[in-house]
Amino acid sequence: MDLGLKGRRALVCAASRGLGRGIAAALAAEGVSLVLNARGAAALDATAAELRAAHGVPVVTVAGDITDAEARAAVLAVADDPDILITNAGGPPPGSWCDWSRDDLDRAVGANMLTPVLLMQACLPAMIARGWGRVVNVTSSSVRAPIPELGLSNMARTGLTGAVAGIARQVAAHGVTVNNLLPGRHATDRIAALDQARASADGISEDEVRARARAGNPTGQDGDPADFGAVAAFLCSRQARFIVGQNILVDGGGVALTM
Repeated sequence: MDLGLKGRRALVCAASRGLGRGIAAALAAEGVSLVLNARGAAALDATAAELRAAHGVPVVTVAGDITDAEARAAVLAVADDPDILITNAGGPPPGSWCDWSRDDLDRAVGANMLTPVLLMQACLPAMIARGWGRVVNVTSSSVRAPIPELGLSNMARTGLTGAVAGIARQVAAHGVTVNNLLPGRHATDRIAALDQARASADGISEDEVRARARAGNPTGQDGDPADFGAVAAFLCSRQARFIVGQNILVDGGGVALTM
């Protein structure tokens, strides 16, 4: 299927590895030119080189913490009003609600709610003026089924979900769609770090943590970031123009819902 994306330009955040890289690769395969952002310059540049070689599309990198105002301004200056915006950021660390400090709360909300909103505020006006645009926010399955030990993430990402519900319906008439993509457990560095924390807390091996988690999923396995990226690319397609303000689970059926 031709997704109708060739020649479009995308800004992809947290793109050096994991789900962000999976999305960047899927867009590049469709002929989309890329501006990639992540904090680590070396991994970001390596990813960019691989995508250029594999797909022959222009790929520019801007290393920096997208949650920082100055770094965000630098990224947006290079992205220059992209057609596609992919917001994505690692979640805050696990922990108990009784241990959260004000700084913990501010960091979680800043990274996982306010930064995506600020990026949308920066990019949506030009999309509206062109009459075409796509925004995909990578959030978490926890906005549908909260994960107790990830309370900071539950809180911040659910706030973003509420914001998007209104924003998406205000811009849809201009040919711009905004949707959220909710990953479950995928083979990423984030999941590896959470597995390590769980193993330490429970006094078991990381292999046992992984085995238990996979056994609890109907597929019996972890998701592949490349497959996740393909779903995101479809949400950016011309065929997805009637998908507006949705929260789409990509979790192997791990969250049991009827609607």
